[in-house]
Amino acid sequence: MYNYYPWYPMQQQGGFSPYEANMGIRQQNGNGNGNGNGMLPLEESYIENILRLNRGKRANVYMTFEGNPDWQSMVFRGIIDEAGRDHIVLRDEEAGRWYLLLMVYLDYVVFDEEINYQYPFE
Repeated sequence: MYNYYPWYPMQQQGGFSPYEANMGIRQQNGNGNGNGNGMLPLEESYIENILRLNRGKRANVYMTFEGNPDWQSMVFRGIIDEAGRDHIVLRDEEAGRWYLLLMVYLDYVVFDEEINYQYPFE
């Protein structure tokens, strides 16, 4: 009655759980097709991979928080420290703070310099 989320075991014989298979996540231990450095394979181009390629670069991250009357849209400025499937860690050196931003609110990212980008089908 109160079981809202499906339960999946951490790993199955195929090398990844059903959750990981549905989300495109691969194991990095040789069972999947990851590249061994914690990133998804090159043929899977995701925002977090592009952001990881541009760690250390200054960026403006534009986000929209629907339904919030006080701050519906915001721009976060800083240096990209990390990026994951569902988040971005942005460091604002001027303010001396770090932001953990959720990808679900992400609209787009603007860089002040040329970005590193490897298109998956070169």
